[in-house]
Amino acid sequence: MNNVYTHGHHESVLRSHRWRTAENSAGHLLPHLRPGMTLLDVGAGPGTITADLARLVEPGRTTALEANAAALDITRRAFETVDVDVEFVVGDVHALDLPDDTYDVVHAHQVLQHVADPVQALREMRRVCKPGGIVAVRDSDYHGFVWHPALPELDEWMELYQRMARANKGEPDAGRRLLAWAHAAGFEQVEATTSTWAFTNPEDRAFWGGMWADRILGSALADQARAAGVPEKTLTAISAAWQQWTADPDGWISILHGELLCTA
Repeated sequence: MNNVYTHGHHESVLRSHRWRTAENSAGHLLPHLRPGMTLLDVGAGPGTITADLARLVEPGRTTALEANAAALDITRRAFETVDVDVEFVVGDVHALDLPDDTYDVVHAHQVLQHVADPVQALREMRRVCKPGGIVAVRDSDYHGFVWHPALPELDEWMELYQRMARANKGEPDAGRRLLAWAHAAGFEQVEATTSTWAFTNPEDRAFWGGMWADRILGSALADQARAAGVPEKTLTAISAAWQQWTADPDGWISILHGELLCTA
C-alpha cells in the first residue's frame, strides 16, 4: 500500500525526530531487551532510537526498515559515525519482504498513525516475530495533547493537522486505538500503557515550539495545507502562536502516547 507521510523529511521534522532516544520514547520496551536478541525497527527515521536499541541487544542483529530508499538514506547517514552494526532494509510494513519467525523483537515508534491499514501492519509485525517474542509499538494521540495557555491559533493547528493527516489515510489519534488494533490483528497477550512527553521549561519550550513554528511553514504538512487552499496568513498565524507559546514563562504542553507490548 502507498502511504503519504504527513510530516515529510524537512529539517524541522528531523530535528524533532533526532531528539528521540530509547529512554524517552521506548521506555515500555527497555526492561525486556537482552544482549543477543534480534530486533527489527520499523520506521527507523534518523536512527537515534534504533541505535540505542541496537546497543542493548548486541551482539544480536538489528535491522532498520524504512518505507523507501530516500528515507532509508537518512537512516544510513545517521550511522556513519555510530559504532553499532545495523542492517538497512526498504519495505512496506503492510507486506514485509522478510521471513516468518525471524526477530525476537519488532519495534515501531510513531508508525501506525501514518499507515493505511494499521491492523495489517501489526499482523505483518507479528508474522516476522518469533513465537513468544515481543511486538512493541508506541503512537501519539493528538486529541490527547494538552497545553497552556489556550491560544486559538493552536486550536487551528490541531484542526488543520487532524484534517491533513486523515486526508493521507492516517489516524492522528492512534494512541487510543492501539489496543483495539492489536486485538483485531490477532494478539491475545497485550500489555497496554500510556506515557507522555512534557515540555515545560524554557529550553524545552524553545525546542518544541520553535520546531513547530518552523514545521508549519516549511514541511510537507505546510505544502499539503497550501495545496488544500489553506491561506498563507493562517499558517503564519499558527507559527506566530507557537512562538508566543514558547516565549510564555507559563507555557506548558503534555504529549500523550499509547503503547503496547504484544506477545507474538
